[in-house]
Amino acid sequence: MAETKPGRKHVDSFTIHGTNIIVKVGDNVLLRPLDTTKPPYAAVVEKIEKDKRNNIEVLVRWYYRPEDSIGGRRQFHGEKELFLSDHYDVQNTYAFEGKCVVHSFKDYTKLENVTAEDYYCRFEYKAVTGAFTPESVAVYCKCEMPYNPDELMVQCEECMDWYHPKCLGMTIEEAKKLELFVCSECSSGDELKKPLATLFASPRADGKVMTCILHVHAYSNQIMSQHLFFPSANAQLSSVPIPSLVQS
Repeated sequence: MAETKPGRKHVDSFTIHGTNIIVKVGDNVLLRPLDTTKPPYAAVVEKIEKDKRNNIEVLVRWYYRPEDSIGGRRQFHGEKELFLSDHYDVQNTYAFEGKCVVHSFKDYTKLENVTAEDYYCRFEYKAVTGAFTPESVAVYCKCEMPYNPDELMVQCEECMDWYHPKCLGMTIEEAKKLELFVCSECSSGDELKKPLATLFASPRADGKVMTCILHVHAYSNQIMSQHLFFPSANAQLSSVPIPSLVQS
């Protein structure tokens, strides 16, 4: 924790104005945006201090939404996804409107009921450079994209890989009618039928060996993406370009 400056006093907690919600260091919180048409800002409380006039100031570390990052929102970003940034600010207590829960990605995918206060974070984000940590995540489907927990996927009974119905040329309704799914690479015509429940579970959060490299580089005012890599036990490493991280 950062040191308290002379003339200031460390405070254990404060109560959000107009509520009985108590906020402590380490809590994930929601703050009112100036533009009321936008969703609340999310942050984690790093420090709470009181000055000589008994005014409480709160040091927060911001979460960024995908659309607020350099690369913008992409296909695999979920509606409730946040990036933990290295951007810090001091806020007064009147800016706060509530608390939220920011889950790990793995824990979020296990939730049976997602509330308005539930979010998840799988990346840390450097606000100036646009770099992400970790730089790579597992990818799925023919589109070779990281998992978006908001999108339905079906699993191949043979290779156990996951696919988006739209990438297979079918609608969600058509996918739900499947008794069995075997991808084109595994199809042999002798598939056994299985219940629908096996088709629509979530992919493992730790994924498979394919990874998407997310780090971005600023060069001559251009953001350069890196590559998707496909490790193979018996082959050399190969790569294909991923779409630019900058929205057009």
